[in-house]
Amino acid sequence: MSRRLALPVALLLAACAPAVPVTETASRAALTPEPSSLPAMKGFSATRVDPVTTSNADLARDFLDLTFALESGRRLSVFTRFEAPIRVRVEGAAPGTLQRDLDRVLARMRREAGLDIARAGPGLGGAQITVQAVPRAEIRRHLPQAACFVVPNVGSLRDYLSVRRSQIVSWSQLAVRKRVTIFVPADTSPQEVRDCLHEEMAQAIGPLNDLYRLPDSVFNDDNVHTVLTGYDMLILRAYYDPALRSGMTREDVAARLPGILARLNPAGERVAPAHLTPTPRTWIAAVQAALGPETGAEARRRAGLRALQIASAMGWEDHRRGFSHYAMGRILQAEDPEGAHDAFLQADRYFAASPQTRLHRAYVASQLAAYEIAHNRPDAALARLTPHLETAAQHENAALLSTLMLLRAEALELEGQVTEGRAVRLDSLGWARYGFGADWAVRAKLREVAALNPLKGGLGQL
Repeated sequence: MSRRLALPVALLLAACAPAVPVTETASRAALTPEPSSLPAMKGFSATRVDPVTTSNADLARDFLDLTFALESGRRLSVFTRFEAPIRVRVEGAAPGTLQRDLDRVLARMRREAGLDIARAGPGLGGAQITVQAVPRAEIRRHLPQAACFVVPNVGSLRDYLSVRRSQIVSWSQLAVRKRVTIFVPADTSPQEVRDCLHEEMAQAIGPLNDLYRLPDSVFNDDNVHTVLTGYDMLILRAYYDPALRSGMTREDVAARLPGILARLNPAGERVAPAHLTPTPRTWIAAVQAALGPETGAEARRRAGLRALQIASAMGWEDHRRGFSHYAMGRILQAEDPEGAHDAFLQADRYFAASPQTRLHRAYVASQLAAYEIAHNRPDAALARLTPHLETAAQHENAALLSTLMLLRAEALELEGQVTEGRAVRLDSLGWARYGFGADWAVRAKLREVAALNPLKGGLGQL
């Protein structure tokens, strides 16, 4: 079983983070959008993908590490994929946004990864992948830390529950992939459903592992990237290259990868490898404890410090060092705002070292701008925010984009540009409806950002 962890790690606030469970009991009525007094929901159209800048030597290593292990660290002995055209069907009370976002990601997989993948025809037969929309409470009941998950050899949640402790649903027992079901929440924000579709669809057809060392990929449990990147599409294209087939060993695949990557990514032949060190399980455990939903405050702080100590001892200068500081900033926010601010500044310094971590910097910018607004420094806040609005839009992160816009609105009003601020705030609401979902969640976000403004009641925090 593979799953997208519900760590509120790279998200904007605990109250409205997509990975935090909705408190209302899910019901059939809740799956039908209610009339809203807010502006119409906005959506993304054309995807703009950054070119892959990773060396082919690093890509080959990443491919092998992603392919021949599970997220738990367990090794896989053979390579598996679908060896027939892939057809996808949707079951359950799926919201309309799921249908549209599924069509978009399938079109991208055909165009960018060269996959023979499409919607299944009418009827229950003929689908290799089933996407089943179920109440979020059902997912949390069976996998408390999962936002969504994917399982082989079953066609429904009932099927899964009847065999979940057997070898039937073991990825390590597969010789070839024939049937897979993805379980996504039906009653959460459109963006979270979309994010689940991207990550779980990629793992249903491709690599099953996640690697924290990848700076620009959904194959990373930090949840920073939630829409398939150019790097991810290249991995999937290589995964389905005719030179590979199910049943190959790691050695078999390793022997063919250099030729495959030289053909698919000739520019990568001229890039020097980064040779990033492996990520120890101790650091992964510390990060998950620090930012997991079930860790107490003191244990969270100890885990955050442990992650920082490990990152320092490893001598990391890459995004994992920045992420360690970012996690510490999130932990310290409530009790030590100045310490949190220092941690976010450190995170920004490490993320600024590479263009591959522009999205990471956009998340940090929301925290640093919030600090400036709370301290009545609108010019500094606007300087923090402006470079990252385009980044959030390019990566189709409506929750982040709307948050940055709401912060910009508050900064403009602090500067006395009240009309401009109101216009930006109004423009943000369509994105907020996609990113945060229900009207109550959008209004909670509005209140939270407004509470930062010293002219509206005092020092708040994101």
